[in-house]
Amino acid sequence: MKCPNLLLVAAGLAIFVSGESLADNVKVIANSSVKADAISAADLRRVFLEERIALADGSHVEPVLEKGGPVHVAFLEYLGISEDDLQTYYRTLVFTGKGSMPKELGSDAEVVAYVARTRGAIGYVSSAASLEGVKTLAIGVPSSSAERKLIARVEPDYPETLRQLNIGGTVRLRVSISAKGNVENVELLGGNPILGESAKIAVMKWLYAAGSSRTITEVSILFHGH
Repeated sequence: MKCPNLLLVAAGLAIFVSGESLADNVKVIANSSVKADAISAADLRRVFLEERIALADGSHVEPVLEKGGPVHVAFLEYLGISEDDLQTYYRTLVFTGKGSMPKELGSDAEVVAYVARTRGAIGYVSSAASLEGVKTLAIGVPSSSAERKLIARVEPDYPETLRQLNIGGTVRLRVSISAKGNVENVELLGGNPILGESAKIAVMKWLYAAGSSRTITEVSILFHGH
């Protein structure tokens, strides 16, 4: 059954603000044990969704959150997830034994102090915060010129049981597109796994404009519970 309130949030990168505009207000910081000086937008989401515990260079990473406030709101907008959905996601990880609740701290100063003394810690603070003892990670945002135009879209089915229970949220997917424009593979990056499977089935039927080579993009789909 298709739900009229099922919305495609964004085709292409699932980012609501660019890396540059995020950097104007929020800095991503890391412990000095983290070797990388930059992190991709996709890897940043995976770290904070506990989908990976190490970066490509082998550095162990541990996400650290702020408790509310404008910095926290801006960061979650960048990740493409609401506070409620994030907390539900973390509780599901804990319940299933697949993860734990990240450390939550009340201010920029507390986040900086914790990140400075904790091996592998990655957090976010206001761009105006003192960054003594931590390093700043640049966020790599792929050029929009690499995006493929979506020309045919199939909406996912909203599982009836979840719809009746008002269980929704954002599903994030990595999509591999052939040069001809058909979808070759879809990988779930985050979100409710049942909704994710429904979204994957639909996205496999999408069609993009032909390109010169195979490309990979990310999409975010929002299921509304009402």
